[in-house]
Amino acid sequence: MPSKRYKKALALIQPEKAYDLKTAIELLAKLPKAKFNESVELSFRLGVDPRQSDQMVRGTVPLPHGSGKVVRVLVFAKPGAAADAATAAGAEHVGFDEMIKKCSEGWADFDIAVATPEAMVEVRKLGKVLGPRGLMPNPKTGTVTEDTAKAVKEFKAGRVEFKVDKTGNLHVPVGKVAFTPQQLEENARTVLEAVAKARPSAAKGVFIRTCVLSATMSPAIRLDTREITG
Repeated sequence: MPSKRYKKALALIQPEKAYDLKTAIELLAKLPKAKFNESVELSFRLGVDPRQSDQMVRGTVPLPHGSGKVVRVLVFAKPGAAADAATAAGAEHVGFDEMIKKCSEGWADFDIAVATPEAMVEVRKLGKVLGPRGLMPNPKTGTVTEDTAKAVKEFKAGRVEFKVDKTGNLHVPVGKVAFTPQQLEENARTVLEAVAKARPSAAKGVFIRTCVLSATMSPAIRLDTREITG
């Protein structure tokens, strides 16, 4: 059964209406709040077939105002300059053999994994462990790089990854309910532009079929895709 708070929120939203982004964010701010600082995200239904490798949608995008989330970073790097730089940049976990062993045993106490190209020779063997959790380093998302310090700093500052799931859905965080409406709008527009630019050339027809804005405990607010796609 929906809670009283959820029912009150639902009563403020017109389910048949598609809102422009600014209005949707203003509406979200008026909804009854939970007792914690909820995350805010955009959820997309894309017109792609993720089973086809040439229709995969993934990437990273730096949020102007950060995600509001504490991001724990693991860096796979052999002892040396790249490992030292990652540690200096604030990575929570840095290592090679010992980190590969821990991950192979099921450990995943981190949010982002970064690896040097050299380390990927061995890290690639963790595909079955890290892949299903969305934690596998990938050059397309900037998580396979020699410049470990830059990657660590960007992810901690609010650079977020996105990847379409096997059903064609995509979820991207854009901040917290405690953010100002302007901060949420600027973050959300940045994400919308990044997803639109990530359209695969093999995708046919309508790319962004639907997009909704929601907080962790709120109903979804449907956005006008005409504004998104221009």
